[in-house]
Amino acid sequence: MVSEAILKPSFFSRKKCLYLYAYISQFYYTYQQVMPDNVEDRERLLMIKNQIESRGIRDEKLISVLYKVPRHLFVPIPYKDLAYTDQALPSYSGQTISQPYIVAKMTQLLSLDKNKKVLEIGTGTGYQTAILAELAKEVFTMEIVPELYQIAKSNPFMRQYTNIHFILGNGYKGYETAAPFDAIIVTAAPPTLPQILVEQLAKGGKMVIPVGSLFQMLYLMEKDVKNKTTQTEIFPVVFVPMKR
Repeated sequence: MVSEAILKPSFFSRKKCLYLYAYISQFYYTYQQVMPDNVEDRERLLMIKNQIESRGIRDEKLISVLYKVPRHLFVPIPYKDLAYTDQALPSYSGQTISQPYIVAKMTQLLSLDKNKKVLEIGTGTGYQTAILAELAKEVFTMEIVPELYQIAKSNPFMRQYTNIHFILGNGYKGYETAAPFDAIIVTAAPPTLPQILVEQLAKGGKMVIPVGSLFQMLYLMEKDVKNKTTQTEIFPVVFVPMKR
C-alpha cells in the first residue's frame, strides 16, 4: 500500500526542500573544509581517525606527527595504495612495515619529548624513525640489513632531519658509543630480552620491545632512578624475528 503522504504534493513542500538543501550544503561545505584535497592526505587523516584515535590514542603531538609524516613515501611501490590501511605491509629483504596503530602505540609508550635521546633497533624503511625524529631530541637508528639501511638513509624525506644518526650494525649489541638512552624501541622480536639493551637504558628510561618466537608479547620496560627495572605486558604482537 502506497503511503498517502507520498501522494500529497505538500509532502515535499518548497519550505522543506529549502531546509533540506541548506542542510546538505552545510554538510558538504564542512566536509570540504575538513577533508584535504590530496588523496594521500585524506587517507592519512582517515587512518588517524579510524585506526589511531578510535583505539584511544589522542596525544596531540603524536597525532600531529602521524599526519605530518607521509607513510606512503616509506612503502614499496607495489603496496603504496595500501599505505594507510590497517595492516602491516611487506617491505624489502623479507621484512615488514608495521601497522600504523602499532607504530603509534609503541611511540606513545616511550613518552618522548625534545630532551630525550632514542635508540631504535630496526630502521626498516625509516617510517618509525621519522616519527621518532619529530618527537625526540636525537635518534640513533640501527639496521642490520644493508639494503634497508641504504633505502632509509637515502629517502629524500629524511633530508630535513639533522637529529638522526643512521648506523649499519647488529642491534643485539645496542650502541654503546652513545649510551645511555632515555628511550629504546625495538621493531623486531628477539626470542628473549637482550640484557645489553637493558644496560644501555638510562635511569628513568623506557624501552618498548616485542619478545618471543612462536608467541610474541609487546613489553614496556621501565628503569627507575635506582636502576631497578619493571616489565609491563602490553598485548600480543607479530613481528619479524630479530636478526643477529
